[in-house]
Amino acid sequence: MNGFSLIEMSKILFNLSIVLSQPTGISNYAKNLFPFLKTLNPTLLTAQNYPEFNCYSIPDNLTPAQGSKGHFDRLVWTQFQLPKIYEKLKSQLIFSPLPEAPLYTDCRFIVMVHDLIPLRFPKLLSPLTHYSRFYVPQVLAQAQHIICNSHATANDIIDFYHISANKITPIPLAHDANHFRPLHLENSRQDAQPTRCPYFLYIGRHDPYKNLHRLITAFAALSHNGEYELWFAGPQDKRFTRLLQTQIQELGITDKVKFLNYVPYSELPKIIHGAIALVFPSLWEGFGFPVLEAMACGTPVITSNLSSLPEVAGDAAIVINPYNVEEMTQAMQTIATDTALRQHLSTQSINRASQFSWEKTGLATVKVLSRYV
Repeated sequence: MNGFSLIEMSKILFNLSIVLSQPTGISNYAKNLFPFLKTLNPTLLTAQNYPEFNCYSIPDNLTPAQGSKGHFDRLVWTQFQLPKIYEKLKSQLIFSPLPEAPLYTDCRFIVMVHDLIPLRFPKLLSPLTHYSRFYVPQVLAQAQHIICNSHATANDIIDFYHISANKITPIPLAHDANHFRPLHLENSRQDAQPTRCPYFLYIGRHDPYKNLHRLITAFAALSHNGEYELWFAGPQDKRFTRLLQTQIQELGITDKVKFLNYVPYSELPKIIHGAIALVFPSLWEGFGFPVLEAMACGTPVITSNLSSLPEVAGDAAIVINPYNVEEMTQAMQTIATDTALRQHLSTQSINRASQFSWEKTGLATVKVLSRYV
C-alpha cells in the first residue's frame, strides 16, 4: 500500500528502489535527476518521502546497505512486484537509474547504464560479473531505449551486448556546483592550507582497475619526492589496500603516503582544493566524477587517455597513457614544478566544469523519456 499519498494513475514510474540516504554514485545520479522530471509528472517508487512529488511507498530493504541480500531482494521485487504496481497505476513506462527492470512482462521501460567494468575486468567468483553477463543483456534487449553516461559506455554497450547504436543515448552527468567550487577565488590557497606538505590526491576505491600500483610507482620515481605526499581518499578494501601498503613499504615511501579512508562529502572540496593535482589514472571509467569535481574546484587534473575520461577532461587536464609509469611520473613532476602551468590548468578546469550541469542532464533525459509516453 502507498504510505505517502493517495494512489494516482501515472504514465511514468521512476524506480528509486536502489537509492540510499547517503551519497553514492547511482543515488546521487537519481536524486539530482528527478527534480528535472517534474514536467512529466512521474510517480516515484521510493522508501523515502518527497512531498513535492507523487510517491508510491516501497520496501526500504532493497539497497546496497543490505549487502548481497539487498541486491537479491531488489531483483526479486523488480521482477514480481514492480509489474503489479505498473498495472495498478496504469503506467506506460518505467525509468530505472540502473539496468534493472521486469523481464518478459508487458512493462515498457528505459534504463540507465553507468559502466560495463564487470565485463571489462571480470572476477570469476563475483556475482556482479554474472549479473552483467547474463541479466543485464536481457534487460537491455527488452528495453524501449537505453540512456548511458558517456560515448565510451555507449560503445561498450554496442561491443559487449551487440545493441544497436540507435537504441542508445549518451547523456553526460554533472556535479554539485554549489559544493564543488573554486575555493581559491574566495580564500587564498595559502590561507586555506597553511603549513602543509604539498600533496597529490587520488579519490576512489582501491580496485585493481583503478591502476593505483602504477600511481604509487610513478610517485616514488618523482625527483625530490621527499618534498611531496600522496593521499588516497576513499574506502579501504582488505582485498586490495594491503597490497598497496606492502608496495609502499617496499619502495620506502611509507611516511609520504596517506590513506584517508572514507572522506565525508562535506570535507571533499577542501581536500581537493588543497592538492597540487588530482591524479586519476584509472584504466576504465563509465564517467569519472572525481575528475569533474576536481576541475570544478579549480584543481589541476592528471588522468587517463582511455574510456570516458577524455570526454570529461577535454583540454583542461594533462591526459596520459595510464599503462606508462614514466609518462605518469613526468606529468606529476611537471605539474609540481611549473606554477604557470598549474594556474593555466586551474582556469581551464573551472571553465570546463561549468559546461556540465544537472539541468542539462535532466532536460536531455526528459527529452528521451517524452518520446515513449
